Formats: sequence, structure tokens, C-alpha cells
Amino acid sequence: MLVAGEDIASFCETLRRGGKKIVFTNGCFDILHAGHVRYLAAARALGDCLVLGMNTDASVRRIKGPERPINSEEDRAEVADALKAVDYVVLFDEPTAEQVIGKVRPDIYVKGGDYTLETLPEAKIVQSYGGRVEFIALVAGRSTTNVIEKIKGESK
Repeated sequence: MLVAGEDIASFCETLRRGGKKIVFTNGCFDILHAGHVRYLAAARALGDCLVLGMNTDASVRRIKGPERPINSEEDRAEVADALKAVDYVVLFDEPTAEQVIGKVRPDIYVKGGDYTLETLPEAKIVQSYGGRVEFIALVAGRSTTNVIEKIKGESK
């Protein structure tokens, strides 16, 4: 289910009052691939529900460049929401997920193993209210960039 950014704080508070352990992760999720699916399933297994923070189209362009995203935020949110592992999707426009994390206040914040506590800007806010940060290993050879290169005939 797509939850509006202005509603996510109260929505998650209701989940918490119901005894749910909230897991949160975020990203662009532009062209969904097996690496994404495995990552999201592993994140979801850490709690009772998974909230996926998804970068808006404008945010993706600022991060990835003018040719991205390939798929619109509406399409990316719909595809992600259809996955068994994803319970809720919220769009955010900022360069990092710090503001949306402040609203969600997840019990567990999950990012890929290419990050560390020192390189993850969102880690401090999660730790400030007693949340936990977990890292999940990336699936080798699975990335949106690889998919785009393959389509363009640039991969080997």
C-alpha cells in the first residue's frame, strides 16, 4: 500500500501501538531485479512489516543523473508494492532518507552491505531514538546499472 508522506508518521505510530516491529529501507528501485527481491525479502524477515522509502523521480535524477529513472515513481511504487516482502511504500524527495526515517521511526533500518555505520548518513537519526541499523549483503552482479548496460549492449 502506498502511504502519503504526510500520513506516514501517524500510520507507523498506529502500527507500533498494534505491537508491530517496523523495518525500513529505502532506495530508487528503478529496474527491479533479483538483487532487489532478495534484499527486500531479507529486510522483511527482520520484523513484522517492511516500509519501503522510495526516491521520487526528481530525487533519482539528482542522485543518478538526467537519464534516470527509467521507470516513473508511480510505476516503481506499484511494482514494489506488489512484492510479497513489501508492506508499505512511501515516496520521499530529499537526497537522503533522514526526514522520512524521522517520521517512520523504524525499529530496524536496513541498507545494503556497501554501506557502513560511518558512511550511512541516516544511521545517526536511527541510533538517536534507540533503533537498530542492519546491513544486508548485496547480490554480486545484480544491479540496475548492470541491467541498463546489458540493454545498451555495453556489458561483457
